[in-house]
Amino acid sequence: QVRLVESGGGSVQAGGSLRLSCEASGYTSGCYDMSWYRQAPGEEREFVSNIVSSGQTRYADSVKGRFTISRDNAKKTIYLQMISMKPEDTAMYSCKWRCTVQFTSLTADYWGQGTQVTVSS
Repeated sequence: QVRLVESGGGSVQAGGSLRLSCEASGYTSGCYDMSWYRQAPGEEREFVSNIVSSGQTRYADSVKGRFTISRDNAKKTIYLQMISMKPEDTAMYSCKWRCTVQFTSLTADYWGQGTQVTVSS
């Protein structure tokens, strides 16, 4: 079982910056794909960015060049550095870790509870 806790959300003005954190606890050795998603009110949840065990990263087109995902394996934490933020970045941001379940060959997705980000114009 993996538990995820996000932090770092808040309110900023357009052009501002925030850094989100997603700290994991539990058995994380089998985790190989860590990602950020966001969901704005009335919208579908959308992919923002991910980082896999090799270190390769991927970003949604809407955040390329503005957001950076990183990880600290020792702290079992991933981060999302957001700069040049826009009002359309306003959403609930959640992290998801995809992991192999301990002692099995099964894969599970674990989600955090989310952290709210609000960008005002």
